Amino acid sequence: LPSQGFEKLERDAPDLVILDVMLPEMDGFEVCRTIRQSSSIPVIMLTAKSEDADIVAGLEMGAEDYITKPFSPRVLLARVRTVLRRRETGVKDDSSVIHLEGMQIHPGRHEVTMGENVVDLTPSEFRILHYLARRPGWVYSRDQIIDAIRGHGYVVTDRAIDVQVVGLRKKLGDYGKFIETVRGIGYRFRDRR
Repeated sequence: LPSQGFEKLERDAPDLVILDVMLPEMDGFEVCRTIRQSSSIPVIMLTAKSEDADIVAGLEMGAEDYITKPFSPRVLLARVRTVLRRRETGVKDDSSVIHLEGMQIHPGRHEVTMGENVVDLTPSEFRILHYLARRPGWVYSRDQIIDAIRGHGYVVTDRAIDVQVVGLRKKLGDYGKFIETVRGIGYRFRDRR
């Protein structure tokens, strides 16, 4: 019963949620979206759907990771450890707020604000934005971005990063222009000097 499950989730606040996409009453994408509306608990999606579009959809809904079946229990355990380790160290790493002409990026709160408005970003979108904005002018390849936000050796197509950057630019509105494409290499955050 989804509503009872969400109440329990809020009450018990687990360290991590492993979520199957194929659920009987509500699909896993919708469950992930609902969790994201009120919580930053990391979600790992587990599914037989292995198309790029499904993977991108899961990540855009706010999943930290997306594992396709069949999978090795050792791989699942390694991914769980990586997500939890990243979560533990995430607040400590470069926690200073980045200010940019009316936009603030708050790493400790995992939040982006424009004036009084909070921008609704997925965890992956936030990590991409923060990673690029920490060093304006530096160019990062798609592989570097994947390694930084997902961990070394994580298998995601370049296209998945491109799709997330397009979505991120759209959500940032006028500030989206600060994320520049460097043809043949990757992306950079525009140097504000």
